[in-house]
Amino acid sequence: MKTSRVSFAAALAAGSVLLLSGTAFAHVSVQPVGEAAKGGYATLNFKVPNERDNAATTQLEVNFPVDQPLTSVMPQDIPGWTSNVEKTKLDKPLTVHGKQVNEVVTKVTWTGGKIEAGKFQQFPVSVGKLPDNADQMVFKAIQTYDNGEVVRWIEEPKEGAAEPQTPAPVLKLTAAGADHHDTAAKKPADGAKNSDSHKDGQDSHETAAAKSGSDTTARALGVAGIVIGLGGVAFGVASRRRTS
Repeated sequence: MKTSRVSFAAALAAGSVLLLSGTAFAHVSVQPVGEAAKGGYATLNFKVPNERDNAATTQLEVNFPVDQPLTSVMPQDIPGWTSNVEKTKLDKPLTVHGKQVNEVVTKVTWTGGKIEAGKFQQFPVSVGKLPDNADQMVFKAIQTYDNGEVVRWIEEPKEGAAEPQTPAPVLKLTAAGADHHDTAAKKPADGAKNSDSHKDGQDSHETAAAKSGSDTTARALGVAGIVIGLGGVAFGVASRRRTS
């Protein structure tokens, strides 16, 4: 009886874990390819799983935060899907790379394709510049199924609180890194580069020589060990004969 109760409790707990984990991970999410550094550019993947067994996902709408405007949003072509980018004019123009920008992207909608039951689809988008005064960005998404059902992934997660039933995709931003201009400025002159190359060559040669010496020493020690071992065996045999 006790064994049956324990087995039933274990099965119930396992089922609960699977159910909760399915609920937690079945929503629309966003992840950067590499890092999403503050003030930089990044490629984002909006991952959309189909969480219905009797319907296919036929549309995804992603809304971009108006209070964190992105001047560049370029969806990647996906076979079978069509993307539509919507923009809005700014009350106050932004300056990007020395040029004034009067409008920003507010929404991207993908239609025409299908995500069947038990499958998922990623929707890559190149974006920038990311805000340099925030730690995250929230993208509200709307998922539509071919049976007419619409799921609105728009609830903003709150720190310290339980995950919402339909959480919005959240992008975590990392610390700003050096851009390509800084990298170019830090490149050594040709002479310094040649000097470094020469130094690297010397280091490589010295490393190879040291390695060769180590290999020779190891081989010598190995041979000596074999000789000593054979001597020990011979001594043991001789001792047995004398004892006999």
